[in-house]
Order: sequence, then structure tokens, then C-alpha cells
Amino acid sequence: ARGQSIDEQAVIYTQEELDPLLAPVALYPDALLAQVLTAATYPLEVVQAARFVKANPRLQGDAMARAAQGQNWEPGVTSLVQFPSVLAMMNDKLDWTQQLGDAFLSSPGAVMDTVQSLRAKAQAAGNLQSNAQQQVVVEDRYIVIQPARPQVVYVPYYNPVLVYGSWWWPARQPWYWVPPPV
Repeated sequence: ARGQSIDEQAVIYTQEELDPLLAPVALYPDALLAQVLTAATYPLEVVQAARFVKANPRLQGDAMARAAQGQNWEPGVTSLVQFPSVLAMMNDKLDWTQQLGDAFLSSPGAVMDTVQSLRAKAQAAGNLQSNAQQQVVVEDRYIVIQPARPQVVYVPYYNPVLVYGSWWWPARQPWYWVPPPV
């Protein structure tokens, strides 16, 4: 890779690669999805943050957020300490996290278009709608997902193979992460 520019080294992902890569997180509320995508571009910091959360089991909520502010992490990574299950997922699936970050860095427009496409498929399948935890709003062809109560962000858990309708890439199935029982 010596002598090549960053653009020449960038990996271009096909739609067949982007769909299963984004399927596990495309239905996250927009603010959380933005944090996940940004944090994925710093996989080493994701590992450090996951270890930090694990090493401080007594800290939760605002106390955990204040403690994390002392770390020298990218703000998207720091914000994820408030979502330990998401941080654990990204740490457990580090190869996926790395690929997600690479895709977001090399083709942010294609990543966001894929998110919108997946959301539209979930909505068409009847699996994306407003409820007590989230508001689903269509604004100028864009599907926006936001918390029903701004101070509480729920992390949705779903099986990507089912929620979007019949999966269209049989050779590339998305993975399904089940959080550990609390």
C-alpha cells in the first residue's frame, strides 16, 4: 500500500455486501445509529470502551458518562458507554465493526442510502412503525426513527433475516446478535 493515496486504498462495498452489513443496526434510532457508525471508524477505541465498561460495573447512566469523559476517545465511542449492550455487540463482532467503519468512511452516501432502503423494506413488511418506544416519521422520502421520549433511547433487538421480509441475498446472510441476559 506504500505510495497509494487513501482514496486508492479505500474498499468499495457492493450492495450485496452493504445490505447484510447494515441490517443489524439500520432500525436503530437515528441518533444512536450515527454514534454506532462514527464509533465503528475507531474499532480500537470501541474495544477500549468495552473494557472500560466491563471494568466499572458499578457505574451506570450519568456516572458512567462522566467517567468516560476522562478518556481520550472519539465522541461517538464515548457516547456508547451509555449503551453497554451496543458497545458489547461492537466489541464481540469486531470484524463486523471494522467493516462497518470502513464502509462508512469510504462510501457514507451508499451507507445511508442502504439504511433508508432497509428501513423501507422493514416498513413495507409491517415491521417498522411508531410505538411506545419510538416514533417513525417519513420526511421527504427519508424514514426517520427517533425516541418516543427524547430522554429515553431504546435499543431495538430484531432478527434481520425476518424483519425486512424475505432476505434477498441468500449467499450473504446478516448476523443476528442477541444480547446476553442481564
